[in-house]
Amino acid sequence: MKPAPFSYHRPRTLAEALALLAEDPDAKPLAGGQSLVPMLNFRLARPSALVDLGAIDELVGIRVEDGAVVVGAMTRQWDLERSDAAHPLLRAALAFVGHTATRCRGTVGGSLVHADPTAELPVCAVALAAELVTSSGRTIPAEEFFVSVFTTALELGELLVEVRFPRAEGPWAFEEHAHRHGDFAVVCVAVAGERVAVGGVAPTPLSWDGGELEAIGDLYAPAGYKEQLARTLIARAREKVA
Repeated sequence: MKPAPFSYHRPRTLAEALALLAEDPDAKPLAGGQSLVPMLNFRLARPSALVDLGAIDELVGIRVEDGAVVVGAMTRQWDLERSDAAHPLLRAALAFVGHTATRCRGTVGGSLVHADPTAELPVCAVALAAELVTSSGRTIPAEEFFVSVFTTALELGELLVEVRFPRAEGPWAFEEHAHRHGDFAVVCVAVAGERVAVGGVAPTPLSWDGGELEAIGDLYAPAGYKEQLARTLIARAREKVA
């Protein structure tokens, strides 16, 4: 299939992008396209316009600041995966994101805002207690940023500008089960120090405190299977950091 007709804009500044989104409430930002473009082709998304953020240099970059690694929202996943500044948990988890071609186009902010509960970057953001900074100046903890499946705390016309990943020292581990490498995860687990986050069992990545774990079934696996799989992956991850 082909997407429904839409207008296309490619602003060069954040201010210009925000103005375009404010003019048209039905417009959608295009961050990398690895998730949005397939949805357009299947007409699951029918925006009136796309605002391509790919030419906005101020949204790209990786820097160390005040004990955190600050990643611009339009930074390619490939660049973060190969950054010496990035937390090793992020580098390990990114290797599971699609394939090399996917990560060369996909962006860090695009994956986080897409808010797929099985995606690797959201679960790592929760495990690392990351903070997400928006165009309106809000700083949102990762656990509050993800609201439901494909839904975040961003308001209409608001964009993710950067993500602050603490440079926490200490043990870490990442475990994932997918039907094939590059497929969406059935369940994934990220551990950073004492924090454990689980993806694929609920509408959002969960910060797990050692209590009961109740999963929701989906097309990939029934709830009972996911619960057992999550417990197995948590045990493997915690064994690695012990």
